[in-house]
Amino acid sequence: MRFVLASQSPARLGVLRSAGFDPSVVVSGVDEDAVAASLTDPAPEELVRALAAAKAEAVVEALGGHGDMVIVGCDSMLSINGEMVGKPITPEAARERWASMAGKTGELLTGHAIIRVENGERTKEASGTEGTTVRFGTPSQEEIEAYIASGEPLQVAGGFTLDGLGGWFIEGIDGDFSSVIGISLPLTRRLLTEVGVSVIDLWTRPAS
Repeated sequence: MRFVLASQSPARLGVLRSAGFDPSVVVSGVDEDAVAASLTDPAPEELVRALAAAKAEAVVEALGGHGDMVIVGCDSMLSINGEMVGKPITPEAARERWASMAGKTGELLTGHAIIRVENGERTKEASGTEGTTVRFGTPSQEEIEAYIASGEPLQVAGGFTLDGLGGWFIEGIDGDFSSVIGISLPLTRRLLTEVGVSVIDLWTRPAS
């Protein structure tokens, strides 16, 4: 059975590979702003789940549903200071983001959507959301400028990483480590079980 990751995130791919999977990567190309705009006042969990589902759906259509496969789509956003924030994209936005979240606590929400295809036909699907509390440190201005100059925070949800340079500025988390990186292994396992797939059947080697 083919396991397809509907994401271009190298962090998500790295999590899955370290856990014994060897996914095919197919980028969805979904217009996230358009999907979000189509929802009426969504709850944070509903928003990330809808974005994840849109990505999985797009990849199923792109692949034409051939053969046996499982497609997983993910989307992450940070809930902090009463708002949901995604990727900063620009250095200016990243600078503002860190100024507002330094020394505070937020919740990193990741939506997951799985679609199973058997003999070319969609048979089952499941979705869910994982939330992890993140406690941010208080980096100096020099540290923040160096972090932004690295380019790392610009293309990641919330403007930080846990498994890269940003890890220096995270005081701790309460919840699932893998979810903060981008894909929750515990939740993905549960959703795979819902569609009748065991993670051990997808292992390409023992997990490291």
